[in-house]
Amino acid sequence: MDAMTDTNAIERRSLHLELVERIRPLIVESQLNPGDKVPEKVLCERFGVSRTPMREALKVLAAEGLVRLEPNRGAWVTLVTVEEVEEVFPVLGALEALSGELACTNIADAEISHIRRLHDQMMDSYRDRNLVDYFKTNQEIHRAILLAAKNQSLTNTCQALSARMQRARYAANLSEERWADAVAEHEQIIRSLEARNGRELGQILRQHMKNKQESVLKWLRKTNTDQESECAGPGQQC
Repeated sequence: MDAMTDTNAIERRSLHLELVERIRPLIVESQLNPGDKVPEKVLCERFGVSRTPMREALKVLAAEGLVRLEPNRGAWVTLVTVEEVEEVFPVLGALEALSGELACTNIADAEISHIRRLHDQMMDSYRDRNLVDYFKTNQEIHRAILLAAKNQSLTNTCQALSARMQRARYAANLSEERWADAVAEHEQIIRSLEARNGRELGQILRQHMKNKQESVLKWLRKTNTDQESECAGPGQQC
């Protein structure tokens, strides 16, 4: 394989992965709604790409559980179900706990300083009641701890499952009480990490994910109840 061919191969791969990074937030932030057909042609025009990298990107998103592919019918945004949340979150909790334990063993001082800066940035967003920036920085903190564990198999598995639940976590708007509790939990997380107390950090992260699960389930059940009420109204059909 000559140098020119090699370079082209990398560019094609980078393009579809870049598309994944562009489309995923559209799903997470419900700009593409659950149950909707993914408008491939519109997205191709929006991002200035052909159908080939778009379809490769959709395959990646399907592997993450964000879309489902149907032969000859295209891609559809998947629904988040109570059953899926109850199945995935306990696994995520165990993986995050393990990442915390390993991170405390393997993390470098510079990485701890970086996570502390992210934490302080997240606290600024909390004080400003900027939920969008808060959520973004929150995810960066969890990813930084995961990467600090320095275990690629753990990283790959955790990120794949986290992507499936990310939009539910984003959509389940926090109550003031739950938001305050989540911030308090993150204060415990940063203290345990700086102390390199792996056992304690693992326990906190597991409980943190359990609390997130309860928040998401509360939102999801309320959403389902509201939809059922609408369908039961006069002249309504669902």
